[in-house]
Amino acid sequence: MGISKASPALLCSTLSFALLPLASAVAQANESESSNDTSELDPIVVTATLGPRTVGESLSSVTVIDEEEIREKAPNDFQDLLHGQPGVSVKTNGSFGKTTSVYTRGTSNASTLFMVDGVRLHSATSGGASWQYFPPELVERVEIVRGPKSSLYGADALGGVVQAFTLDPEKDRTGWIEAGTGNFDTQKTAAGVGGKFGNTRVSLSGVHRETDGTAVVTDGEDKGYRNTSGVGRVAHEFHSGGEASVMMFQSGGSTEYDGGEIDYLLRTVGASLDAPVNDYWRQRVQFSESRDETENLAWGSEFNTRTRIARWTNTLTWDVHEFAVGTELMSDEVKSTTAFDETSRTNAALFGQLRLNFGPSDLQLSLRGDDNEAYGTNDTGAIALGHQFDRSHRMRVSYGTAFRAPTFNDLYYPLEVYGPDSSYSGNPELEPEESETLELGFSGNYQTWFWDVAAYQLDVENLIALETDSSGLMSPKNVDKARIRGLELQSGLKVNGWTGKASVSLMDPENKANGKDLEHRSTQTLKLDLSKQIDTWNLGATLVAANHSYDDEANDDRLPGYGTLDLRAGWNFAPGWSSKLSVKNVFDKERQISEKSDGVYYITAGRTAMLTVRYDFQ
Repeated sequence: MGISKASPALLCSTLSFALLPLASAVAQANESESSNDTSELDPIVVTATLGPRTVGESLSSVTVIDEEEIREKAPNDFQDLLHGQPGVSVKTNGSFGKTTSVYTRGTSNASTLFMVDGVRLHSATSGGASWQYFPPELVERVEIVRGPKSSLYGADALGGVVQAFTLDPEKDRTGWIEAGTGNFDTQKTAAGVGGKFGNTRVSLSGVHRETDGTAVVTDGEDKGYRNTSGVGRVAHEFHSGGEASVMMFQSGGSTEYDGGEIDYLLRTVGASLDAPVNDYWRQRVQFSESRDETENLAWGSEFNTRTRIARWTNTLTWDVHEFAVGTELMSDEVKSTTAFDETSRTNAALFGQLRLNFGPSDLQLSLRGDDNEAYGTNDTGAIALGHQFDRSHRMRVSYGTAFRAPTFNDLYYPLEVYGPDSSYSGNPELEPEESETLELGFSGNYQTWFWDVAAYQLDVENLIALETDSSGLMSPKNVDKARIRGLELQSGLKVNGWTGKASVSLMDPENKANGKDLEHRSTQTLKLDLSKQIDTWNLGATLVAANHSYDDEANDDRLPGYGTLDLRAGWNFAPGWSSKLSVKNVFDKERQISEKSDGVYYITAGRTAMLTVRYDFQ
């Protein structure tokens, strides 16, 4: 379905209409909201700042997806959790483990940093994360932070940060097992065990999924996907108040695409120690390694990247104020059948954040300096001011700078000739993309519902884009500028067994070089989600709609808008036992993603259904 550029009012009115059935419940909730000083809809987050804060106190635009929501929606892929969230859009080259790009506030896929339990996960050659291989079954929480965070995390946090938290055992969690089946001959089995033994928490869980898949291009053949993943965690709390933990995650398998098959492996290992020095000073040390490895069986090519990070953070507190300062050393390494001109680079950084509280007002200042042996030094900073008018209403205003690092492909890819008139080569003279973002936000947070609105403008310079010279040589260059303006509205409600969420994203992603829209960015997106708990049943529906986008820089190839409806039903039919039926894309709408060749488009699957049964050991 298409949505015209002149329809922001329609989107907003649809948002309001969808929440009308809950209006009376909201009114009842407001009558009693004064009895609680805090709301379960203002959760603690750790990604937006260098320490735990509520969403309101973080002075950032944050969306939290908790374990209850993840289990209720039973997503087939991790990116299903991100699709349609405020300011976030997802592009895939087909369904079931196919190449996926995540665009946060109109920035590129490589401008959204992905972390797992604090460990950066990305491919140093392509720049982005392999979202399609990360299993949602092993996640209990996701934090999506929109806006620049390079002053905290360095390169690639230009558009925002997504952090997934794997399962952390509790006293009453001893184990679970799950099995599922669906159309396209999809099968899934998953299991986990964990618990708390004195001051030590241990968990181990895994999942295996395979499917014959469906066509990924117009009139193509079905393309399958196989994935086996596992995660293990051990954490020990010291009597002094500190904690030591070790986490290991691995995801491996194979995926077919139009023309061949890829074997892949993702692996992260992280070890951290958080310890108090005294009542006012805490230290945290973290060591991590992540791998992103792929082998293209059709071409006989391999791209294996490894990232190692050592990070040391000191947090000093006095009264209600806090100062964090630290250092980070990161190295990227590439091993490939492609002979890159350089195969490693290191980055050293020094960073700090000051958080001050003056009664109803908060002030945050952050600064970071990165020194990379490949592309030089980059200094980034941010300032944010927040004010709480009363117990329920806040405002925030922020300004931040960020940068995106050139990838190994951008910098070092060797000259490759495709024909007499076409070739490609990296460009070692590239500079990082740089951005400035100004944001203004207001929010209301009550006992059972919340709302948030944010307006922003993001200006990007030195955009890395491919240029072709007169000889036919394609090479990345710092040539373009972009200005992205946007408005994000979201609201949520949880009362009397009803849970509702709604969001609208309006965006103007302009390429300043030609005045056109940036590719693959819809300017209007709507998401509505509603569920109801009825005794032992939970029923729910999710609607995501977006208007058209363009597949090329000149905006000549227009991709149609779309609307999809997902339905789900869960039943706790016996003690410890539950079942879930989910139907994605109920009306079986085939969505065109991008053009592969003349008249041939990458497409998503039509209607997909999955039935699972789960047993939780008591």
